[in-house]
Amino acid sequence: MTVHIEAESGEDPLHASPGTIRRPAIFAPLFAPFGVSSGYVSVTLAYLLGEAGLSVAIIATLIAVNAWPQTVKMLWAPFVDTIGNPKVWYAIGAFSVGLCILAMSVMPKTEAQVPIFMALIVIMSVTSTFVSMSAEIFMANQVPAAMRGRASGWSQAGNLGGAGLGGGVGLLLAENLAQPWISGVVIAAFCIACWFATLGLPRFVRTTAARSYAGELKEVAVNVWEVARSRVGYLALLIMLLPIGSGGVPWSAIAGEWGAGGNTVAIVNGLAGGLAAVVGALLAGFICDRMELKRAYSMFGILVGLVAVALIFVPRTPIVFAIGVLAYQMMVGMAYTGYAAIVLEAIGKKSAATNFNLMAALSNIPIAVMSMVDGYMHDNFGTDAMLLGELAFPAAAIVLFWIFVAATAKRGRAAARPA
Repeated sequence: MTVHIEAESGEDPLHASPGTIRRPAIFAPLFAPFGVSSGYVSVTLAYLLGEAGLSVAIIATLIAVNAWPQTVKMLWAPFVDTIGNPKVWYAIGAFSVGLCILAMSVMPKTEAQVPIFMALIVIMSVTSTFVSMSAEIFMANQVPAAMRGRASGWSQAGNLGGAGLGGGVGLLLAENLAQPWISGVVIAAFCIACWFATLGLPRFVRTTAARSYAGELKEVAVNVWEVARSRVGYLALLIMLLPIGSGGVPWSAIAGEWGAGGNTVAIVNGLAGGLAAVVGALLAGFICDRMELKRAYSMFGILVGLVAVALIFVPRTPIVFAIGVLAYQMMVGMAYTGYAAIVLEAIGKKSAATNFNLMAALSNIPIAVMSMVDGYMHDNFGTDAMLLGELAFPAAAIVLFWIFVAATAKRGRAAARPA
């Protein structure tokens, strides 16, 4: 399946030049519903269910149910790559996220409703991937190479800012409005309104290159393999698996060591933390357009660790906690942008949704692993050891990665040398 942009009048659409997106800020609203979906479940809904008396085990299960589809989303990405218009896929995703949030906001928060909550969360998690996949197709095909860093920054600003909106703002409204369900109405309306951003995108026209749909899926598989076997591709796949900028510190669980109360935790882990991550993402976008991407990503990962280690050597007070967590979230936002820029560079334009989401699924592995490692380090060796690990593990991984880069570069040059 070949993707083309609709031609200007008089042009042959099969040979029209793709439209160019010159304002990468458009990717912030485009990616926002994707972030909103996770923020709403993990913060707003989790809090409301807890207040209603549901057990922590049930709430944790619902949060996990929201996360699992994100680990296998590359399985349905080929359909977004090959069927219909990406703008239609985006509309399905944005409207579905909004309507699912609306439904969950008005439902009674009782244990009897848990199966319905679970079904809605699965639907929302799956369809939220349509939002990101369709936006990734436009980002891979229409953003000039010189602007990929900024586009990645704005995409992560939308993702992380959306999570802060769905969690922080959603919970703030639910706590302060007479009827908590009004919060869901507002958040749902925002998700649906993000669809209007697609009006500023070029229009896609798909032309069938293969004789059958099975042939089109085969072409997607070939495109993915071509990326994976290329040097830039396999280096991207490798670095996605490393614990760099994973952001696994359980700040809420250790806030008491700094004397931070519930309100402080809610602010720095909610809206303020989301805004800090957005600032970091946008700053990293400009850096990535001016620096080799894997070096930039490595630097961002080290910065995350340095902020964590710095908290070992300063007084443990609530204000220090707030500043430290916000700085940490800012650096994590930078690391997320570095990840997105590396992926965007590696995947090329063919089968963009499938390639992007394959790497995105892989990148979730070190995030999950580092969360477990941080918990183990804390419980067995203390907070200081856990914070030191936030620097030590990424630093060791980065050193090994660059040794591998140097070794494979030498072999590549040797193979290319004439006899």
